[in-house]
Amino acid sequence: MRYELTDLRLFLEIAQAKNLTAAAAASFITTSAASYRLKNLEQALGTPLFDRNSRGMELTQAGEAVLSHVRAIFEDIERMQGDVRLFISGIKGHVRIVANSSSLSSFVTQTLGRFLVAHPGIDADVEERQSETIPAAVLAREADIGIFAGRTEVQGLAIHAYAVDRLVIVAPPDHEISTRQSVRLSDALDFEFVCMHRSSSNYLFLRDAAARQGRTVTARLHAQGFEAVLSLVAAGVGVAMVPSSVLENRQEPHRVARLTLEEPWARRELNLAVRADARFPDFITACVDFLLGDPLVAATRPVGDREP
Repeated sequence: MRYELTDLRLFLEIAQAKNLTAAAAASFITTSAASYRLKNLEQALGTPLFDRNSRGMELTQAGEAVLSHVRAIFEDIERMQGDVRLFISGIKGHVRIVANSSSLSSFVTQTLGRFLVAHPGIDADVEERQSETIPAAVLAREADIGIFAGRTEVQGLAIHAYAVDRLVIVAPPDHEISTRQSVRLSDALDFEFVCMHRSSSNYLFLRDAAARQGRTVTARLHAQGFEAVLSLVAAGVGVAMVPSSVLENRQEPHRVARLTLEEPWARRELNLAVRADARFPDFITACVDFLLGDPLVAATRPVGDREP
């Protein structure tokens, strides 16, 4: 049984694009050449890897199994290339992190920055995603480390308690709602909101929470970053839903009223996940330990959940 890395790369492109023509273009070959290579790969493996239907090219069960192995192969190749880069550029490693907006703004960015300063030979990619999508992304090897809110049913992950945060409503000091100590989301939705950008996991969570109550969010505008949101709230533009940690960790003080959200889901338990079977190089293990061991982050966790 023989096949080339080029064939496996093409297979990966098809699995991601679900389209042979798009995969061929991404691989810089013609569609006919891609079809020929895929046919040879399927013959070498002795089974079809894709079903062709109106939605495009869908992986068969055998194809799903092959995809897992192919991702592992290219991950190992990337690690090998990373080790080689040590000799030609001084870069010793690369770590990929996906996290929700709350953890990025309140915890991850600052801790990761200190880690990178302490380890100048390591670089990083950080991407914001919705919490619900992060465990599957880690399992699929799209990231080395994932940080998300809530629980997951995804199997094959090693999950560590990371931090505890709480969503709150903030309002201008002279707003009619600002005299209250706490509020339900349904009451806050009666007013205009200052929201994070439309693709932010914070805004998507707010939108979905409102939809579950049969409501919509009246967004006066969408801002880039929690600092901008807080500035606009302080200026009287509207109310907002933010993690309480961004109020405690902000660089500039803003005069806003903080109202506790009464819903149980407002308490956000953040978890850090890696693949249970991962064979990480030492620098990724060191990054995980650094993230979990940050005293400011660890202090938010219940005592029994703190890493030794």
